[in-house]
Amino acid sequence: MVTVLFICTGNAARSQMAEGLLKNMNSSLNVLSAGTKPEGLNPKATIAMKKMGIDISNQHSKNIADLNWKEADYAITLCGSANETCVSMHWPETCKKLHWPIEDPITQDNFEFARDDIRARLTDFLEKENML
Repeated sequence: MVTVLFICTGNAARSQMAEGLLKNMNSSLNVLSAGTKPEGLNPKATIAMKKMGIDISNQHSKNIADLNWKEADYAITLCGSANETCVSMHWPETCKKLHWPIEDPITQDNFEFARDDIRARLTDFLEKENML
């Protein structure tokens, strides 16, 4: 099974939405998200996802140090800080690392814009990697 890991600093919004979206788009993948400094799930992320019919309310923030991140086939960072942290990690050669710089959402509209941006990138990703 292919494992996709989304990483953001707080694992509160962008990576949580990416996890929920990809699980909805391709249920055959093992999809995880984590943070370098987890903060808890942001309620605005839950609302943004619920507006498109995806419930992420049972997801929770995880620390990347608590996951078996070296087994990921894809590691996708969604913020500059997480990308900088992950550059220094010793990833296996089999892991494809991607960076999608998604602006940190603040207002509910920003959360929905970030969600839609992530969904578009995921569609491209799935097509490119032949996982649709």
